[in-house]
Formats: sequence, C-alpha cells, structure tokens
Amino acid sequence: MHKVLAILVLTTAVLAGCAKSEPASETTAADKKAVAESRAGAAKGDAAAQYNLGQFYAKGQGVPQDDVRAVAWIRKAAEQGHVAAQYNLGLMYASGRGVPQDYLQAATWTRKAAEQGDAGAQLALGAMYETGQGVPQDFEQAVEWTRKAAEQGHAGAQFELGGRYEAGRGVTKDLVQAYMWINLAASRATGETQATYATSRDVIAGKITAEQVTAAQKQAREWAEAFERRQKR
Repeated sequence: MHKVLAILVLTTAVLAGCAKSEPASETTAADKKAVAESRAGAAKGDAAAQYNLGQFYAKGQGVPQDDVRAVAWIRKAAEQGHVAAQYNLGLMYASGRGVPQDYLQAATWTRKAAEQGDAGAQLALGAMYETGQGVPQDFEQAVEWTRKAAEQGHAGAQFELGGRYEAGRGVTKDLVQAYMWINLAASRATGETQATYATSRDVIAGKITAEQVTAAQKQAREWAEAFERRQKR
C-alpha cells in the first residue's frame, strides 16, 4: 500500500496543485482585474505576480487556458527563487504539461523547492528517490526527504514515513515508529484519507503488543505537543 502511495505521489500532486481545470463559463470583472494586476507586476519582474499570472493561464481564469504561457510565466518566477513556482514547474515537467515530459528537469526544480523547505516538494523528491524517477534510486535519500516533510506536519509524508518503517525500506524496520507516524498522519487527515490512514494504523496495531501500542501513542502525543510549541514560536 505504501509503495503504491510513493509511486503515485507525483501524479496526485499534479492533480491537486496544478491540474488543468475547465475554463470558467464566464470571466468576471474580478478575474479581469486580477489578471491585469498580475500582468503589470509580472512585466516589472515581480516573481509573485509572474507566478500568479502563470496560474491564471494554467487554470484558464480570466484568460484563455494556455499551458505553454503558464510554463513561461511560472519559469520566470522559478528562476527568481519563488518556491511555489519551482515546485509547480517541477510538476509540469513531471506531467509533460506545457513542456515535453522530462523527469530530470522535474527532479531539478522539485529539489530547488525542497531545499527551500517546501513540504510538498520534499515529499515529491522523496518519491522520486523511491522510484528512481529523475534521480538514481536511493531508499535512504527517499526516507531523508520524506522525513523532512513529515517533521513539518505533512500528513501524507507522515503516512509514507510510517510505511517505510513498516517495510524497513531505507530505514531499520520498526513497527512502533511505523504506528507512531501513521497515527500522526491519521490525526491530521480528514475524510476518506483519514479512514485509510486509520485502517493502516490499526493493521500495524495487530502486529505489535498492547505495550508497544501505548508507547507509540505516547511518542505521537509528545511529537504533536513539541510540534505545536514550535509553531507558536
């Protein structure tokens, strides 16, 4: 189950963060104003405006949908170090949207965003190392980048890290750690995702003792409390 998640994480990210949506049936005055403001800022070299304009083209919001123009503006922002633009450019290379599909470029831009601390990019880079997509396959690097995202409270990364501990892939097998991370993921997720995580956690609970479950729950509480303290600083 966790292997499947790792393999599909980039596809999921593309669908969630950069998916092609149908153009709005009617362009509103607010859309036109937002596009005009973004275009003005983008022309002056403002990275955030360039990224926003790229997103308008990607979504067909206020302008005709155009993936090539979307990539062009998102690239300008990415080259200035805009983290969301870097991540999205990596996703577009991974999916072949607006550019020829190129996993090496996908990994390059995803890494730039990951090194700036973007949790989604860190999880995506971990998945690349897991599958050898755009980078040499390296399970230890997969764990390292997944852990960085998990430590930021990213539920998907916590679930995936738990799966690595469960399988002993890239890390020493440890079902207590597996339970802890998947329990954290379940506590942060919602809806069907939460149910999936909870089911996986309960499967692991059946493989360890009651004392180990208690220990894992204690570790999860302590992690969550420490995380909340860090967020308040």
